[in-house]
Amino acid sequence: MTHATTHATPYGTLPPASPMPNRKPMSLPRLLDMRARGEKITMLTAYDATFAAVADAAGVECILVGDSLGMVCQGLLTTVGVSLESMRYHTEMVARGIRRAQGTAWIVGDLPFGSYQESREQAIRSASVLMQAGAHMVKLEGGGWTTETVRFLVERGIPVCAHLGLTPQTVHSLGGYRVQGKSQASADVLKRQAHELQGAGASMLVLEMVPAPLSAELTHELQHCATIGIGAGNGTAGQVLVMHDMLGLNLGKNPKFVRNFMEDATSIRAAFEAYVTAVKNGRFPDNTLHAW
Repeated sequence: MTHATTHATPYGTLPPASPMPNRKPMSLPRLLDMRARGEKITMLTAYDATFAAVADAAGVECILVGDSLGMVCQGLLTTVGVSLESMRYHTEMVARGIRRAQGTAWIVGDLPFGSYQESREQAIRSASVLMQAGAHMVKLEGGGWTTETVRFLVERGIPVCAHLGLTPQTVHSLGGYRVQGKSQASADVLKRQAHELQGAGASMLVLEMVPAPLSAELTHELQHCATIGIGAGNGTAGQVLVMHDMLGLNLGKNPKFVRNFMEDATSIRAAFEAYVTAVKNGRFPDNTLHAW
């Protein structure tokens, strides 16, 4: 007979994780195996030790230390003002929390605006900062010119998650938070960039605010890259949400594609568990794409 154990954290005692299969450290091969088997990958943002540990205990496979922290933690209007030092600080907190709770989650750190655009050498310096802080993978936005940057990082042993569709760091040039890839021409560009990024070695690809049929098509075509959707329908290999959004906490207006998982939950951990269950069984999201 086995007994559940609790894990001490700097902020109290973290309840034991709910019984879940394969609770061993997440790795890139395991994530890609999930993608190949058709098991949905779950990802949430987190920015500190306690929330990261609770999300991990609830069964979330990937924790994204997103530059969305600029908006939800720092009160900025966009992500453009987030510094590399801020990303390092929050990545370190998340990694420390997961280690203290003996967690298993895969940590993805966002490369903020201005930390990788100058050169490939700048990109690897910035990526090294986040990897040394505890990230297992870095994420960067955009296609086209980023392809060679992705290749440069991957060849040097740094796993990369790419990001296409609505790219918040370039929201000003996109004219706002708008669905991307609606016209045939823009869809063709997005598809070409996605294939180029996979060819350069990107192992994951966030598709944000992309029409559901296009996301599903790309997911089928990209056999060596796990697509992670946000406002992109349920045909992707996994889903990500900003933690504050799915808890109903937002300084602005929540995107319409977000579900408030706290409404029927008795605790934050229960909300995280409900999110994991809904993604795994295909109940979240639906294929209705709304504007912000």
